Amino acid sequence: MLVQIGTLIAATSLVQLANGFFNTFLSLRLTSEGFGPTLTGLVLSAYFIGFTIGAVGCGRVIQRIGHIRAYAAFAGLVVVGTAAMPLFVSPLGWILCRMAIGLGCVGLFITTESWLNAKAPPEQRGRIFSIYMVGTFLALAAGQLLIGKLPVETAVPFNIIVALFALALVMVSTTRAEAPTLPAEASLPYGELTRQAPISVIGCVIAGMISSAFYALFPAWMARNAIPQETIALFMLVAVLGGFAFQVPVGRFSDRGDRRIVLAGLALGFSVAAVALDLVPRHLGAVLPVAALLGGFMSTLYPVCVAHALDRMPQDRVVAVSGRLILVSGIGSALGPLLGAQVMARLDINGLLYFMAAISALLAALAGLRIRQRAAPEQMSERPFAIIDPMTAPISQEPEATEADGSPRPLPA
Repeated sequence: MLVQIGTLIAATSLVQLANGFFNTFLSLRLTSEGFGPTLTGLVLSAYFIGFTIGAVGCGRVIQRIGHIRAYAAFAGLVVVGTAAMPLFVSPLGWILCRMAIGLGCVGLFITTESWLNAKAPPEQRGRIFSIYMVGTFLALAAGQLLIGKLPVETAVPFNIIVALFALALVMVSTTRAEAPTLPAEASLPYGELTRQAPISVIGCVIAGMISSAFYALFPAWMARNAIPQETIALFMLVAVLGGFAFQVPVGRFSDRGDRRIVLAGLALGFSVAAVALDLVPRHLGAVLPVAALLGGFMSTLYPVCVAHALDRMPQDRVVAVSGRLILVSGIGSALGPLLGAQVMARLDINGLLYFMAAISALLAALAGLRIRQRAAPEQMSERPFAIIDPMTAPISQEPEATEADGSPRPLPA
């Protein structure tokens, strides 16, 4: 069991290595291609549009053809989209390719995480998912390091990304693990989640906007200002590691009280960090600590929103709630580069920082207002905070299980 799950985790780490590198690399490449703010925003948003579309329909694909075939199909889609980009260097071509890549990537994550949820023994699930997320963060960080070593104007980065995805495909396709089946999901009427946990829905939109704008546009701005690639890679690396460092402390704190208070504090912290990034002197000794704080606050907004939504909803709708929040976050992620690129075109990086600070402060204010209107839910310990990486989110969680006597038991962490 450990060997089989280890293969899946290793393959997903390769995917995240490619993904972490790809997002920063593409931002730099778009700058060198001279697409302009609007087209750059469209290309960068296309990934999240595909990601959102895939989050809605990928589960049915897995149900129909099984985990291993679905994994192969999604990985193949990513490989085709990536390989086609250096062949069709045009805004429309790259928008279509990035949509295909986003759809394929969300399919890979859904397949992997539903597989792990189904196969991991309950007494080992927390440990296995911790290993999974550690591998994810380390791979994302390593992907930033590649930025400083490769020429972004050539096809070499595309070839490396294709090779990494293809290698992950080989690993999963040749595994001896027996793929699980997906149980039927409980339905969730549209509007119910917004009524029960409005701050979670709003928070997921804003978290998606902030995260996608940051990862898509910051490297592009630094490249346009002739900042060396090694420095860009270091800045992005520190932001990713800051997000990793915040996960466990914030998670433990949010499990002990009203998550909306934690969410408001994180949103205010991000606003302060965004403004501070504009005010501190422009040298690494001052910028990198702020980048770590920025990444830490940014990467914990979404998981706190998810945990709060699950506190408010019935146990048998955990999967439906997770999928709906992915959809909402994807919409915000698609809007982030579009709006951020327009702001940055008019007001430079300062405008983008204050734009992100403003919407984050708005989230803090709405969370504070909601705290005054409604009491915190009881017994939150059954749905604890989960570590979620900065570029993707756990899509599928195990549906309600039962004990040997048929009585329901809580979902494991």
